[in-house]
Amino acid sequence: MDRIVTLDSRQEAVLQATADKFIALHKGDAVKALKEMIVLNGHLQERLDALSVPRRATR
Repeated sequence: MDRIVTLDSRQEAVLQATADKFIALHKGDAVKALKEMIVLNGHLQERLDALSVPRRATR
């Protein structure tokens, strides 16, 4: 982990509600939901990494 994120109580409540909905999408299986979230985050990180690579001018 690169950094620690601190949430206020409102942000924590929103995060909890979102997590509950995501777990519900996986029929209550928290491990399955966590695995999918890890995969989704991996794909997003790859896309962010690709955007941060300097591009050459194509002229």
